[in-house]
Amino acid sequence: MDTSQNTALTRALTELPGPLPARGVIHVVIRHTDRFTVVGNDLAQHPGLSTTAVGFAVRIQSLPQGTEVGIKALAARFPEGEKLIAAALRELETHGYLQRARTRLPNGRIVTRTVFRNQPAALLRPRAAASPCQLPPTARPIATPVPVPEPMPQPEPTVEPEASPEPVPTPGPPTPQATAPGAATQPQDHAPATAPPFVRLVPPPTAPKPPRPPLPRPRELTPELERISTALLSDLRHHAPRFTLSEEHVRELVPGVAAWLERDAHPDTIRHTLTINAPEPVNYPYQFVKHRLTVLLPPPLPGAHDLTPPPARRNPVTPFQTCDGCERAFRAPTPGHCRDCRTEDEHRATAA
Repeated sequence: MDTSQNTALTRALTELPGPLPARGVIHVVIRHTDRFTVVGNDLAQHPGLSTTAVGFAVRIQSLPQGTEVGIKALAARFPEGEKLIAAALRELETHGYLQRARTRLPNGRIVTRTVFRNQPAALLRPRAAASPCQLPPTARPIATPVPVPEPMPQPEPTVEPEASPEPVPTPGPPTPQATAPGAATQPQDHAPATAPPFVRLVPPPTAPKPPRPPLPRPRELTPELERISTALLSDLRHHAPRFTLSEEHVRELVPGVAAWLERDAHPDTIRHTLTINAPEPVNYPYQFVKHRLTVLLPPPLPGAHDLTPPPARRNPVTPFQTCDGCERAFRAPTPGHCRDCRTEDEHRATAA
């Protein structure tokens, strides 16, 4: 049998205007009339987004308003896994196309609200009123002369004999003003619209970082603590060559090591904590040592009064006793008879 030929594609290629390129892609564009989504080239050709992120951005943009676009919802709708979807959403969130925020509903339930922007960069630009000269020729308004209706003739007022000697003037029709062709029809008492001030509509991609905590300091930097701290910091390069500190950095880090020594930390423990599990390479040893001295500072040792046992209970539990008459268990501080046996003894004594 002969190979089937796609005549429809051949006919479409022949109808393309201009010469076809010798290599590369050839676009056969058929205008959509329904079920289509407009995607900008800034998203389709974004240099910082992966193909997976661009694909999910197009899919999210094509979904109707109010559709769930969480990780699990997208994984149930599309064949990609949750890890791949989460990585793509993080890319879109980093570049400003996606924003996820947790909000509380009036009923107290917390939900995640997702906002997708097709042009995140356009929201950062101030919105200025476009002048007619900036609009394309097809969008410019065409000024046409507005016909002014002629005033209707009013009958002359007649004065009756009983009327007052001073006749009240009757307001006549407004005098029409000639409107020149192409003149603006907006009222003269209104000032021309001005561009609103710049308002940042998109929050920064990352929240402002809190200030770093200061380097810990001892209550009193004694000469002995300063000597041991300086020797420990200067000797770090013998145990880990990556932690070679300058003399100025050693002087700045001495109070942090002294705070550890003041809390009864052994020098070997401090050296091990500063150098264990360090990344490769340590580009900034001063910042790394300062961070660990600040974040991993041990608490002060408890005093003798902190380790005392808690006081005894003021209201001890009343123990169980066994009734001497009926052998029934009851609560009482001392042995004896239960309530029923005591009541029976009282009745017997009364009857006798």
